[in-house]
Amino acid sequence: MGAFIGLADIAAGVIPRFRWSRVHALSEVLPGSVTQLAAAGSIIVGILLLMLAHGLKRAKQQAWLAAVILLPIGAAAQALYRHSHIGAVLSLLLFVYLLRHRKSFLALPDPRSRWKALANFILMGGASFGLGWVIVGSHADKMVGDPPVIEQIEHVIWGLFGFEGSIRYTDHVDYTVGYSLGALGLLTVATTAYLAFRPAYPAAVLTEEDEDRLRELLAKHGERDSLGHFALRRDKSVVFSPSGKAAVSYRVVSGVMLASGDPIGDVEAWPGAIEQFMELAKRHSWTPAVAGCSETGGEVWARETGLDALEMGDEAIVDVADFSLSGRSMRNVRQMVKRIERNGYTTKVRRVGDLNAEELEAVQKAANAWRDTEDERGFSMALGRIGDPKDLDAIIATAHKDPEEGEEPSPFGDLKAMQHYVPWGKDGSSLELMRRDRSADPGMNELLIVAFLQAAPDLDVKRMSLNFAFFRSALERGSKLGAGPVVRVQRTALIFLSRWFQIESLYKFNEKFRPRWEPRFVVFPNSRDLPRIGFAMMQAEGFLELPRLMRRRPAHLKSVDQADDALEAQAEVTRAA
Repeated sequence: MGAFIGLADIAAGVIPRFRWSRVHALSEVLPGSVTQLAAAGSIIVGILLLMLAHGLKRAKQQAWLAAVILLPIGAAAQALYRHSHIGAVLSLLLFVYLLRHRKSFLALPDPRSRWKALANFILMGGASFGLGWVIVGSHADKMVGDPPVIEQIEHVIWGLFGFEGSIRYTDHVDYTVGYSLGALGLLTVATTAYLAFRPAYPAAVLTEEDEDRLRELLAKHGERDSLGHFALRRDKSVVFSPSGKAAVSYRVVSGVMLASGDPIGDVEAWPGAIEQFMELAKRHSWTPAVAGCSETGGEVWARETGLDALEMGDEAIVDVADFSLSGRSMRNVRQMVKRIERNGYTTKVRRVGDLNAEELEAVQKAANAWRDTEDERGFSMALGRIGDPKDLDAIIATAHKDPEEGEEPSPFGDLKAMQHYVPWGKDGSSLELMRRDRSADPGMNELLIVAFLQAAPDLDVKRMSLNFAFFRSALERGSKLGAGPVVRVQRTALIFLSRWFQIESLYKFNEKFRPRWEPRFVVFPNSRDLPRIGFAMMQAEGFLELPRLMRRRPAHLKSVDQADDALEAQAEVTRAA
């Protein structure tokens, strides 16, 4: 309703007023500048109502206050300039409705970044120019002469900056156009300045106290979820249960309050943490969602909140005791690892605390240099740091090769690839990061995964979380004999999407290590929220950034390099076969 009235206000300011209206006699008594200002005011109020429509839909308190102030102004502007009874009445009806239901608009404002100011300047500037051109052209019958298009454009630009252009109008239309253009320019500058200079809201951050409390919970209950350690990302926030025995970590992205994995801590205390999470989401009118929770976690979320759950894929888990390179099923991996080792590569698998200062510095610098994005990506299955003093029990697997004769030495010595594993309880590890030198041989990931699994018994590691395979069950069922038409269509669609997102390639890559599969779910309020939640998930993982929308990477990978490595490994297996 707010958006509709906003459009009506804009139309009222652009379209010439009805001379036959009964209100015309009253408006003619007023000074001419009043009606011209009313035209400009109607346009400005309409634009602001359009901007507030989403906030009103989400019951934002500030949006309610702004709308209550603007609606009477818009009604008066419509009555004075366009003499529209219907538009004025609708504005006043919405005004009364908002007053009667003021207690429903209690949601707090969202945190926003300074980039909103730049985006506002670009978008509002473009919209103001377009609307200004419409205003200039809508009074063509009042123009003196027939000015060309370029002169109209210049008139709009000068008007937005508050100066008088070269086009002249009759019947005092100059004032209407001039006020309207000046108001549009002023609105653009004012909203941009507000976004740029208003007090900054605190970004999502994990305080030292919260981190210590989470580590205590993980020490007692960390074996439940392979994603538990990723709650320690320091760009997440956390809510605790009233008892302090459970917690939910989250980040707010595009109005979605996004948690990842299961709640941390005692299962019996999960409902208390979930209740705090939902209460905070309600207070800010955020859309609650959970990405990558287990089946048990999904059941608890659905039971406690009434939310729905959808299987999003499967997690590949390798039990160290069951892993072996022998047998026909491991033939391709075995051949690839042997070939790389014959090329002179060696591996080391150690706790981070066992690396000396020089080795750790080389690993950190190489990880940054081999990253192909400015910022570290990841949210649900990435920690975002290596070698932190509190993470010395993490594991680093590295591949090394001495430079060949005549080869230019690397700034990182003989280091060619690395993998970083974070703790999963007392006897597990979860793969967090894969990086490699682009000049290294294909198959570095296979080499280091095998090296880690072979060294795992000496490191007291019994299980390893390898990766997610997005929609794995649909791919598997659709390939079986007798699969139904619906499942076949799903598989065909996923294979088609794999041209861009490597869904099938990642599944085949994980399958080579003969893991057991554990389903993972996304929890959401309504089906209509899924596109928005999916978009927020990809933003959180770092795969949808506005300057890089055209750089498509699979959002279900733990590392930005795994897509390329999986494809290279697949091609290498094909050549070996």
